[in-house]
Amino acid sequence: MVNFSDAYIERCDKETENMIKVETGTFLTQPLTYLKKNNNEFIYLESNWFEAIRVEAVSLEVDDVFGTYDVMLGLKLQKKFDKTLKEHLNTTLHGNEAKFDLMFSQDDGLWNLNFALNYVEGFKEDMTLNEAFQVIYQFLNNLVEAVNVGQI
Repeated sequence: MVNFSDAYIERCDKETENMIKVETGTFLTQPLTYLKKNNNEFIYLESNWFEAIRVEAVSLEVDDVFGTYDVMLGLKLQKKFDKTLKEHLNTTLHGNEAKFDLMFSQDDGLWNLNFALNYVEGFKEDMTLNEAFQVIYQFLNNLVEAVNVGQI
């Protein structure tokens, strides 16, 4: 099981993107609903676990309109993998409302990926923030593996 206790964690203001506070790993024992109670905040997390699967960092917040838990990240994969990425996202995000945004940035050579955690297998609103980041990690690990398998 992936442990994010040594991750770099910031609580940030959604409107200004200014850091509110750097947190320790114990902050991740908070329930995921912390984000609904503190709707003006998002959590920014950097971890060696994400780095190992070519994910720059992960931000997690509650969408103001839909109330979903939105995951935003940069994915270090080449532009040529867009078909595989889109196919995998379309088949693994569950639910009629399951949507994602995937856009390649020529400037930094990253895929900007946004998706709702609510439509990822294993999501439960009563989980902790740590469990949520574990579900995100597993989902992204499977996505990167699907791309790597497609290269063979």
